[in-house]
Amino acid sequence: MVLQLKERLTIENLRNYPSETVDNLRGLLENGALAHADPRHENFYEVENGRRVFYVYLSPASGKVILLATWRRDA
Repeated sequence: MVLQLKERLTIENLRNYPSETVDNLRGLLENGALAHADPRHENFYEVENGRRVFYVYLSPASGKVILLATWRRDA
């Protein structure tokens, strides 16, 4: 699925990742990114940009994106 968010995109960075990491995620979500829903947890997604995966929670109540983790995808 493609995940695209535009209106007042707020990203909470709970683990204090570098700002360029958050900016990368913001760009992906604003332009539309390949995402996979977590089958075990509602509103949790893995968002991909090729070499990096972001694990996020999308709050249906507030519309916030909460960045929980990120890692490099193995080749």
